Amino acid sequence: MKPYAPLLVAGALFAPMAMAGPADYVHTPTVEYGEKEIDFKAGAARKGDDPRESAFSIGFGYGAKEWWFTELYAKYKRENYEGTKFDAIEWENKFQLTETGRYPVDVGFLLEIERPEDRTEGWEVKWGPLFQTEFGKFQLNGNLLFQRNYRAGFPNDTQFQYQWQAKYRWLPRFEFGLQGFGEMGKWNDWAPRDERIHTVGPAVFGKIPLGNHQAIKYNAAWLLGSSRAAPDRTLRMQVEYEF
Repeated sequence: MKPYAPLLVAGALFAPMAMAGPADYVHTPTVEYGEKEIDFKAGAARKGDDPRESAFSIGFGYGAKEWWFTELYAKYKRENYEGTKFDAIEWENKFQLTETGRYPVDVGFLLEIERPEDRTEGWEVKWGPLFQTEFGKFQLNGNLLFQRNYRAGFPNDTQFQYQWQAKYRWLPRFEFGLQGFGEMGKWNDWAPRDERIHTVGPAVFGKIPLGNHQAIKYNAAWLLGSSRAAPDRTLRMQVEYEF
């Protein structure tokens, strides 16, 4: 057997589903020009008696243009009872394609480029459209995302993921609603139903003004698995300091 054959076999087994991390969050299509932020995300997921998987990241973002927000993250993870370790560097870019509120649906586009610490994973690229609309005090978001690892040490295909969010804007400091995440397998040939990953659960949101153009913005969700392959429960949160 060639020395790299075990790696190719492992890639063939684990590449079919691009696993989203427990700290992933729902992207929105709007951009605030000139805004700077320090962004902290964290999450933990568990399935049955398997070890708990945890992840967190910290990043700095800037609204470079009226239509472009860019952010750089350092990402960390903990799994299989091991200690927390550095996972990847991620460069996230969000492009607002329509003027906010001008059309029934606001549209944006996401492009993420990630360099994992494990170089056999190559370069992870995620992209796709972001949608948002409003009905009175209700805000709805839906995102269609595609992900692929380039120059990886194993064969892989473009994967399809989705995100959605529904919230009631009760008070600026406290809003509530639902969030959902899913992973379907290959974008043009979805995985069998029992291999797809779907999670959904209640979420809270809010923005606390601090004065002088500063604010703390937060959101968190308790997600439950709604498919056989999904984690039984996931707790995720995001806190941003905007200035």
